[in-house]
Order: sequence, then C-alpha cells, then structure tokens
Amino acid sequence: MKTRSFKRVLVWELPVRVFHWVNTLCVLVLILTGFIIADPPAILSNAEATNLHSFGVVRFIHFTAAYIFFFNMILRIYWSFVGNRFASWKAFLPFTKKRWHNFKHVLKVDVLLKNEKEHDLKDISIGHNSVASLSYIALFLLALLQIITGFGLYADTSTWWLPRLFTWVSPLFGGDFAVRQIHHIAMWGFIFFTLVHVYLVFYHDWLEGRGEVSSMFGGYKFVRDERVVSKEKDATVTATEADT
Repeated sequence: MKTRSFKRVLVWELPVRVFHWVNTLCVLVLILTGFIIADPPAILSNAEATNLHSFGVVRFIHFTAAYIFFFNMILRIYWSFVGNRFASWKAFLPFTKKRWHNFKHVLKVDVLLKNEKEHDLKDISIGHNSVASLSYIALFLLALLQIITGFGLYADTSTWWLPRLFTWVSPLFGGDFAVRQIHHIAMWGFIFFTLVHVYLVFYHDWLEGRGEVSSMFGGYKFVRDERVVSKEKDATVTATEADT
C-alpha cells in the first residue's frame, strides 16, 4: 500500500477566520430580518401603538448587522494586502495556466463527480481552489451591490454622513421600489451561495481529508510534505537506474 506523509500548515490566519464567522453571522441576521422587513408579520396586541416597537427593533438589528458587515468587509480588503499568500488578493485571480487546469479539475470533481487519475492533492490548491476564487469574486461584487442598495434605501431616513453618501443610488436605479427589488434579489444570491458553499466544504473535507472544516476554526490544513515527495521521486529514479 502506498503511504503518504502530511504536514500541518497554517492557511487561514486569525483575522481571516474572524472575518469569516463575523460575516456568516451578519449574513444570517440580515437575511432573517430582511425577510421580516419585506413581509412584516401581523402582531396582535392590546397595547398602545406608541408602545409597540417590535418592527423598529427588527430594523435596528438589520441596520446594525449591515454596519458590521460593511466594516468587516473593509477590514478583509485591508488584510488581502497585508496577510499571507492564502489571504492575498492575488489568490482570487485564477488567470494562470496552472490555475485554469485546477479550475477544470475542480469542475470534474465537484460538478461531474468524477474520480480523476491524478491525485487531488497535486491539483487542488492548499487555500482556495480556482472555482472557489471565482465564486468569491462574484460574491464580493454581490456584497458591494447589497451595500450600495442597502445604504441607498436607508439614506433618506438617516442623518449620519455615511448613509447620506448613498443618496444618489435611488435616483440612479429609478426609485426606491427598484432599489428594494434589486436588494431583495441579491439576498437570494447570498442564500444560494451559502447552500452551495456549505455543501462543497463538507464534500471536500470528506474527499480530501485535509481538515477543510476544522481549518476555519483552527486555521490549519494538512498538506502533503514536499520533502517526502522529493524522496519518493529520487527513490524511483534510483530504482529505475538500478534496473537498467
């Protein structure tokens, strides 16, 4: 039986892991409160209307999560310039020959569920694979759209300078109704991405066995030790030479 040696590598630094889980919580809160804001439930109460603030609380939670999501995103952009190579913005641009080869490999494994002859440890990157990189670029653009349309809807009722920077959004898109529709549709994009993302993370964790899930908690993945790979190649060459 062929044996392989692995080493533990720090892939996701602490700021990246914090960003991931803060972002996860914010998206979850924004989706839940967004559904309530879009279709408010009927709340029966015998209290005076001026004493009922349930919908105001929902809006406050939504806006608070939106601010956290916005500043968390800014911090992630900053870390893409100062973090390690796995967090770098360069890791999200799969335009090299090697990355496009990885892109085709991941599509075969993830979408077509094929078992390729080449071992996945050789082809799949330690950090984000090429398909994930492109999906995160799309998600980043979707997040920008959510921020722009969200603050655009909030601008008219806010007195703070930050939301007021987005007063141009509603006239540009043809009014609040159109902006609200775009904001709502983009939310479904986040829901779809979340479902696919969770599935693929657990799928790759089972397929590769490199700690895909636990890496976003502890930061470490298990990768093949290149020193052992080199020794195996040297041993193969020596054996071939001995046969000849």
